[in-house]
Amino acid sequence: MLQRIFQKYTGFLRSLKAVYVLNNLLHAKKLQPNKALYRQFGVKKSVFSPIGSKDFKQTPAGDIPWIDQENALLKMSEQPGWDQLSPARQQQVQQFIEQGYVVLENFFDAEDTQALNETVDQMLKTGRADFNYTGRKIFNLFEKSPLADQRFFREPELMQFLSFLLGKPVIPFQTLNFTEGSEQRAHSDSIHMTTEPKGYLIATWIALEDVSDVCGPLFYYPKSHRLPFVSTEHYEAGNTKWTIGANSNRQYEDAIEQLIQAHGLQKQVFLPKRGDVLIWHANLLHGGSKILKPGTTRKSMVCHYYAKGVFAYHEMSQRPAILK
Repeated sequence: MLQRIFQKYTGFLRSLKAVYVLNNLLHAKKLQPNKALYRQFGVKKSVFSPIGSKDFKQTPAGDIPWIDQENALLKMSEQPGWDQLSPARQQQVQQFIEQGYVVLENFFDAEDTQALNETVDQMLKTGRADFNYTGRKIFNLFEKSPLADQRFFREPELMQFLSFLLGKPVIPFQTLNFTEGSEQRAHSDSIHMTTEPKGYLIATWIALEDVSDVCGPLFYYPKSHRLPFVSTEHYEAGNTKWTIGANSNRQYEDAIEQLIQAHGLQKQVFLPKRGDVLIWHANLLHGGSKILKPGTTRKSMVCHYYAKGVFAYHEMSQRPAILK
């Protein structure tokens, strides 16, 4: 598929919207359900066409994730399933609402995380898995590894908690595996994996080994999830009718840096132990620190989930998400 070819490709074709339209046509059956959603949102476009936040002028009134509503702290005990949560989990719900993230310590055991590390190493060695054009990310390992899929990506207790936080059942969408730190600048997942209505995405970051401060640890900005969503209309994306701006990602990250400075946000570095899980809000600003000691690893797995029944797309590349 074109999507897999593009995981390695970095040239001009990557900026052509027509290439993504062709990829959409190849996934025609999976995009058909979007027709009903387009009618619901008043979008008068083909489901195969480029799509972005500017196309959504009509959003169902009041359809905001309950965790993002002004009175969320007062409403959390009214949510279905609240009584089934342990007191510790209930406290974590409150932290998620206030801070935009929560850490589940020692959620996965050492045996399973080691087994996944060995699986990744073996698949890289045999060519069954590979890094994308960044040289850091392995996309959708779950498609080839039952262990990554069933034990980690679709872990029942974790998915149940994520569904509670969003107020809707979650749909597993994408995984990213890392052996080294990403060194990626601060960003919100919502620019890359977007939903209508906004906010119906949630992510987990699983530590597959202990993380130190020299290996490029993850960082995030508590409470940044409360900032307005930044779309390609809010910075010089360079998009045209036919192309995606060549410097859209850099321009976006520059805009986010200005936002961080303007609001005086304070960075927090994540130094987890093997098996810890960080859950973060769709709009929480986060990134990867600089690797201070070359050769050190930061083995981890990131999982992204959409809420059921919402429209999912990629704001920066202007294409609908292919849900599997």
